[in-house]
Amino acid sequence: MNVGAELSRWLSGTTPGLVERAVRCVSPAGLHRMAYSEWGERDNPNVLVCVHGLTRNGRDFDDLARAMAADYRVVCPDVVGRGCSDWLRDPSHYAFPQYVSDLMVLLARLDVEAVHWLGTSMGGLIGMWIASQDDSPISRLVLNDVGPLIPVASLRLIGEYVGRAPKFETYEDAEKYVRLVSEPFGRLSDAQWRHLTEFSLQRADDGRLEMRYDPAIGDPFRQELSSGDVNLWPIYDAIRCPTLVVRGADSAVLTSQTLQEMAARGPRPQTAEVPGVGHAPMFLDPEQIRVVRDFLLAV
Repeated sequence: MNVGAELSRWLSGTTPGLVERAVRCVSPAGLHRMAYSEWGERDNPNVLVCVHGLTRNGRDFDDLARAMAADYRVVCPDVVGRGCSDWLRDPSHYAFPQYVSDLMVLLARLDVEAVHWLGTSMGGLIGMWIASQDDSPISRLVLNDVGPLIPVASLRLIGEYVGRAPKFETYEDAEKYVRLVSEPFGRLSDAQWRHLTEFSLQRADDGRLEMRYDPAIGDPFRQELSSGDVNLWPIYDAIRCPTLVVRGADSAVLTSQTLQEMAARGPRPQTAEVPGVGHAPMFLDPEQIRVVRDFLLAV
């Protein structure tokens, strides 16, 4: 495959097999657009919302969306500051209250009473908060490698690279960087790494390649590290919908001890572990997709 041609194709916006949309949202500093990708029939009342991790974007779910599009209208947003979405005027609002607000605007746009939700890391925390509320629109929840207790040590490791990526002279240099910081994703094929890299890049003003997210997303994240471990057990315990928790077997973000405790309380979820993967499984192979598909489509 001609990598340069593939990257140019994506940068020109000519990716087949999906519809790209956007919805207006608001922060205290003004309006911004949140982009999202949509797969499947738009009038399908069965909706699956897939929300990515801290520095990622909605195109991480392309393979999963293709596999689910016959059964669902699959909607994959780029959380504000990432992917094709706008950057916030005031970076201090890169925090969960803003993310939850934006995603609720998106759910209103979809005009359905209930959705199924798959969230990776940050996307799982957003889903956890929404699912914990009275009259929540989330009727089935998948938490991908995240739980209500996150060790501060693992957050510090993430904080070392968020928003600090260099610019790249060549695509090859960019892919090396993506492979390095995303090594916990596990053993992926060259084609899978290429996919993740392509949709992680944009052209900087000087013509070089840079990561496709606002570097400022890392600032509020690092400020929270002084608070110690993230403890969201009261939110988790309030979830009542059927839930699946997927853990990378080598994950430092969702420990095996936390997974065991999650299984015994709150929504008492089904659990699954993916061998050879840390933080987080990416649902790029049929076996990982099957675990999610079987749970979501179960009667």
